[in-house]
Amino acid sequence: MLSLCGLGYWVQGFRCFPWLALNFHMAHNLNFNPSTLQLVQNSANFPMVAKPLYGILSDAFYIAGPHRIPYICIGVSVLLQILSWGQLALIPVTGQTLPSLMACVLLSNFGASIEEVSKDALVTEHGQKHRIKGLQSYSFMALAVGGILGNFLGGYFSHKLQPRTMFLIFSALLSFQLAISSSECLGLPHRQTPTGKSVTDNIRKHLSGLMIAISEDTISKPLTWILTSIAMVPILSGSTFCYQIQSLNLDLSVIGMSKVIGQLMLLSLTLIYDNHWKQIPMRKLVGGIQFVYAFSLLLDLILVRQINAGIHISNEVFTLCFSGLAETLAQFKILPFMVLLATLCPQGCEGSFTSFVASTVCLSSLVGGFWGVRLAALLGIKGGDYTSLPVGLLIQFVAALLPLGWIHQLPMSCPAEKEMKKCIDETQGFERVVGSVRI
Repeated sequence: MLSLCGLGYWVQGFRCFPWLALNFHMAHNLNFNPSTLQLVQNSANFPMVAKPLYGILSDAFYIAGPHRIPYICIGVSVLLQILSWGQLALIPVTGQTLPSLMACVLLSNFGASIEEVSKDALVTEHGQKHRIKGLQSYSFMALAVGGILGNFLGGYFSHKLQPRTMFLIFSALLSFQLAISSSECLGLPHRQTPTGKSVTDNIRKHLSGLMIAISEDTISKPLTWILTSIAMVPILSGSTFCYQIQSLNLDLSVIGMSKVIGQLMLLSLTLIYDNHWKQIPMRKLVGGIQFVYAFSLLLDLILVRQINAGIHISNEVFTLCFSGLAETLAQFKILPFMVLLATLCPQGCEGSFTSFVASTVCLSSLVGGFWGVRLAALLGIKGGDYTSLPVGLLIQFVAALLPLGWIHQLPMSCPAEKEMKKCIDETQGFERVVGSVRI
């Protein structure tokens, strides 16, 4: 199971390989302006918002017996991710118009969201069953390793291969993952849907348990903090990407290598957290990460103002060393919350709970992304005109500092084992009452 999930997270991190080619295709071949590029990037994540539906279904209904792995197979099946990336690779006209392009990336992310829900639930179940805390850090490691290789190969092959060829390579990798997942599924014992009740009753039960769980202060307060801290920062990734390509004329391999360095930093930070930083009070750790993240957003301002050139640092070197730092910290600050919330997850509700957390984090990222699109439009940032980009970067910096004002909402440390057990017992007790009165 761990090997299967490790492969899944690795492939999930490797998705930057086709996406790097797709971003270059949209910016260079289709000449999308920064706002349109970022709109495609963010709109593609809409299927991720519906993760709670997939989670509740995977909790309540077993496909052909095994619990989670068939959902992973569906997530990478021919009808979803393989079909979408394969269509972009094999049918040239598909990638030339915005509607068909959006349809493919939406289908791909729909499959990816089902797969991610199943993997997250499997990891949470395994950690609770064997009393292993912090397995989510290993998921982050697999993601980072996949991202390192995906960005490195994506940057290297961007000038040697057509985007369609890179899409085809990723489709072949998905086919390999599908074969491995299917073989694992065939080797598992078949079980019936739990409790012998109908699927509708089970869905109602898990939905009720989810509502009780997220209403607990120990869960709702940290979850609210991380969601607001993400949503209120306008994301200007599309504008900065187009600025680097169009104004600075940076090679795509340089941008790819900057992301490789960012993923290496993410892997290093995850290893340090797993071995040393777990003992640091959560409020202090997250507050420090948020503070450094806010100031890392100013690094793009240095590049835009060409301050680096004044101290004899080339744009290529500065981009390689510092461009991916803010994105890395934005990913890393989620890890302590994933560990905390996975520890508090009620038993039997792993799929719906972890998928709810993941979908709300994704929704917050979408809000930040669309807020960035709106900000870019208000400031007049568009292809060839980036004079207002420094103002947008300063607004980013201020918005990233604001969540420190309510950092007291976070716990100093994880709740004690006794308190967590009480929360789980109360949730399961409520589920039994709901099932008996047929609410």
